[in-house]
Amino acid sequence: MFRWRLPDGQTQAPSTVEVVGSFTGWQRVPMLRDNAMDAWHVTIHHIPGNRTHHYMLLADGQPVHDKDCDGLAVPTTPQEQQYQIMTDRGPRVFMLFAQAK
Repeated sequence: MFRWRLPDGQTQAPSTVEVVGSFTGWQRVPMLRDNAMDAWHVTIHHIPGNRTHHYMLLADGQPVHDKDCDGLAVPTTPQEQQYQIMTDRGPRVFMLFAQAK
C-alpha cells in the first residue's frame, strides 16, 4: 500500500495524488483520499517480487517526497528523469524493495 499525507505546514490539498513507477509501466495510478486519516492511499497488487522498483508520487502532476520510501536512486531512464526530485545529492527517484511472499 502506498500512502501520502500533506507535508507539515501545507494546508492546501492537491486535486490529485498519483503513484507512477516501474511496476505500473510508468502509467499514473490515482490514489484515493481518506478524509478520516487525512491521507491518500492506493494498493497495487501483483508487483513483481525479488527486485527493486523505482517510483514517484505526484501531487497535481508534480513529484512530491515520500518519507516512507525504501531508499533513493539516481534516475537512469527517460521515465525516471521525467519524474525525478532534486535532493542535496542531485536528482533522485524513490525505491521500493519488493520481496516474494
